Amino acid sequence: MFDHILVPTDGSDHAVRAAEYAVDLAATYGAALHVLYVVDVRTGHADAPVDDDSQTRGETAVGVVADRAADRDVPVETEIRVGLPHETIIDYGDERDIDLVVMGTHGTSGLERYLLGSVAERVVRLSDVPVLCVPPADDDE
Repeated sequence: MFDHILVPTDGSDHAVRAAEYAVDLAATYGAALHVLYVVDVRTGHADAPVDDDSQTRGETAVGVVADRAADRDVPVETEIRVGLPHETIIDYGDERDIDLVVMGTHGTSGLERYLLGSVAERVVRLSDVPVLCVPPADDDE
């Protein structure tokens, strides 16, 4: 049913919770897991190179998920990109023939959700493939 599952991560607890679902699904269906961290251009300039802090945060975030996938013998690809998160997630999915996107309903910025609309909401609206949105655990809220 699923050959390629994408889990975008921002390193938050909510994203890690979604990644656990993605790893379970990938293990169940024998799918490859794609882990994507997006350096948000809204916090800097689109043409600026990725700074060391952003690179380190991205490597840490995708590394956590990749380690969980490796523990379950799930093949995994990781990538760090720069862009608008929802657009970058959709573009990555199109480029890699992703069958399912698994993501948290909340990210690192609660205020952003009210000002701009959440990344998850935009991905759900714009994606051509199913999107599984994982809510935060009761103790994460």
